[in-house]
Amino acid sequence: MNEETTRVTVYTKPRCPQCEATKRQLTRQGVEFDTVDITSDPAILAEIQAAGFRQAPVVMTADTSWSGYRPDLIRAIASQPVSA
Repeated sequence: MNEETTRVTVYTKPRCPQCEATKRQLTRQGVEFDTVDITSDPAILAEIQAAGFRQAPVVMTADTSWSGYRPDLIRAIASQPVSA
């Protein structure tokens, strides 16, 4: 793992092709990430929806967030140093 990459959280759900593609791309780019299943806790799902997200996966870093499979944004965060 490249310690210069940004840590991310991926909010995901079961049987989600975009979620799986996002996790594979993060792994390929050497980005460490935590996975949170949004179907496991209604409060987490409510928080994600309150933040304006309507599709999975939702990817959050200290500096940015987005939903859906975005390999361009994954490459961008993989090239950034860790935020202090």
